[in-house]
Amino acid sequence: MTKLAKSASAWPLSAILVWSGCWAVLLCLRALGLAPWVALALAGTVGLVSALLGSTRWRRAFMALGFPLSVALSGLAGTGATAWLWLLPLLALLLLYPMNAWRDAPLFPTPAHALRELPLQAALPQGARLLDAGCGLGDGLRALREAYPQCQLHGIEWSWPLRAACALRCPWARVRQGDIWRADWSPYAMVYLFQRPESMARAALKAREQMRPGSWLVSLEFEVKDWVPSTKLRCADGRSVWLYQI
Repeated sequence: MTKLAKSASAWPLSAILVWSGCWAVLLCLRALGLAPWVALALAGTVGLVSALLGSTRWRRAFMALGFPLSVALSGLAGTGATAWLWLLPLLALLLLYPMNAWRDAPLFPTPAHALRELPLQAALPQGARLLDAGCGLGDGLRALREAYPQCQLHGIEWSWPLRAACALRCPWARVRQGDIWRADWSPYAMVYLFQRPESMARAALKAREQMRPGSWLVSLEFEVKDWVPSTKLRCADGRSVWLYQI
């Protein structure tokens, strides 16, 4: 796959391209003189077909619904409204989910109590340093604190609004704004991830290069291909927690 194709498939860029494409089709068809309802129907069909390329069900839903929602928002604004009004939610999305993080996981919280069984398989000494790489709003940090109340908890989040909210929710953790892929993982006895399947090979390479022998890489839901896990736990909702000792 070329770099251009990889960039186009990055989330949420793929959704933005679909929404923009639908608007381009709509404006072109209107310029050709087609009736509004015909132009809307054809543009919406383009969006529905393009949404089939989404890699997951929820991504396909976002890609398919974005254009109709934008049309509804611009229509509700009155006859003098312009279509750019629907970009306001996209601006909020870019603020919360900057372009640098588009190849990482979206904002999905770690379920409560998902990590409470970790100490049974990965015991850590008092004062050990744990990292939630991509901590979002802090749900992963809270789950780690429940499992390891005696440890030092750290979080890294690229989005500064999410980092600020996480710091408020988790005042007992050290939360900083930064890129998890540029951060040094070597000081940590455990690095916790709730990423996406495409990120796991990169995470495994970084863990192998930087983390100390005996430390732990923990991933919620997504496994590292070609790595044999030390153990696998099962959450109450059926998802897996993969544990890899370096």
